[in-house]
Amino acid sequence: MAEDTKPKQTQRKTRKRPQMTADNIKEAYMAYVLEHGYEPPSVFVFAKDLGLKESEFYNFYNSFTAIKKDIWLGFFSNTMERLHSEEVFMEYSVREKLLAFYYTWIEVLKENRSYVLQTVNEVKRPELTPSYLKPFREHFVHFANELLNEGKETEEVVDRPLIGNRYDDGLWLQLLFVLNFWVKDDSQGFEKTDAAIEKAVNLSFDLMGKSPVDSLVDFAKFIFQNR
Repeated sequence: MAEDTKPKQTQRKTRKRPQMTADNIKEAYMAYVLEHGYEPPSVFVFAKDLGLKESEFYNFYNSFTAIKKDIWLGFFSNTMERLHSEEVFMEYSVREKLLAFYYTWIEVLKENRSYVLQTVNEVKRPELTPSYLKPFREHFVHFANELLNEGKETEEVVDRPLIGNRYDDGLWLQLLFVLNFWVKDDSQGFEKTDAAIEKAVNLSFDLMGKSPVDSLVDFAKFIFQNR
């Protein structure tokens, strides 16, 4: 009996599409912005470029603004992870912890400077907090209040009437100052930014710490109470 020489049909293997993640989408969004100088014209176009249906995109983000918020929140999270990976960080004074935060944060931003420049240049009124920075601001203010509470315990920070509960707002404005200074800094290795950070933090703690005026008020109270 002759053998069947008819070629066997081979089952065609279909390649599985790599599983999409939020990180993939963030990276693709940043790449698009950097390559084109603007964000994608629509979610539909962006999703199509990624090989996704528009509805699949919404499983991760509901808008491009949501992506931008997540990117900047990632800069904050990355900074905090690096800080806490150093055991010595917890031994720092409050002033040193804020300095360490800024220096580490700038290092994180350096890795994404082109994107940061593109994003910051979109801001029409830099004195106002852009929408994409609001989650970042919430986390930073929480971190700042932790430092301030610690500073009050160690007496690095004086809790003054009326203005004591606004220190965190002042530190947020300080962060925006550092960001805008770094964006415009053209010095080698951003040396001027390092100097600006040191001077800004030292000034803020000099203002929040005990001053000759506080000593004068304490002395006046003592004299009044013991007259």
